[in-house]
This record gives sequence, structure tokens and C-alpha cells, in this order.
Amino acid sequence: MKHRKVCALLLLTFLLAALFAVPALAAPLDAPPPDMAAAASSEGQVVSGKAFASGIAIGLAAAGGAIAMGIAVAKAGGSIARQPESAGEIRSTLMLGLVFIETAIIYALLVVILIIFVL
Repeated sequence: MKHRKVCALLLLTFLLAALFAVPALAAPLDAPPPDMAAAASSEGQVVSGKAFASGIAIGLAAAGGAIAMGIAVAKAGGSIARQPESAGEIRSTLMLGLVFIETAIIYALLVVILIIFVL
């Protein structure tokens, strides 16, 4: 039950952040800027939009990974406490699972780097 509350809180935080980001990103794309000040302003909006999107993406990936790792470690600890003779197998399976979770976070980091430097 507690995990549902945490997931609901993370979802609510993401939706509120997206709601506040919409007006900042609502500039028309086809209209040319009338002068240099407006061009600098629209480029600043693009840079700030990239920074905002990157922060949200890596924050959600890190938060989700941390929650998943915490749950996995807790379950592995409980399993080892119940069956100490299978601690080696549980530990190796736990490490493999943690590697997969960390890989997903690293993929999110690569996507954020692509957003910042390529797009």
C-alpha cells in the first residue's frame, strides 16, 4: 500500500511540473521573430525548455531506480533472513537485478545528454 502512495505522489509531481511547463513551451514555431531581442528570447526559451525536460527526465529515472533498488534490496534481505542457506543465489540474483535497474538509469542519462547537446 505504501508503494502505491509513493507512485501516486511521483505521478502527481510529474503532472504538476508538466502543467507548469506548458505555458513556457507554448511559443509558435512558424512565426519568425520580429527583431533580435525576440530571437534571443525564443532561443532562451528553447534552452530553458531543454534544461527543464532534462531535469525532469533524469529526476524521474533516478527516483524510480532508487525506489526499485530499495524494494529489491529489502526483498532480498527478507529472503536471506528466511533461508540463509540460499544467500549466495539470492545475492547473485539481486546483483544482476540491480545492474539492470542501473542500466535503465544510465540510458535515461544518455537520452538527457542527447536532448541537451543534439536537439
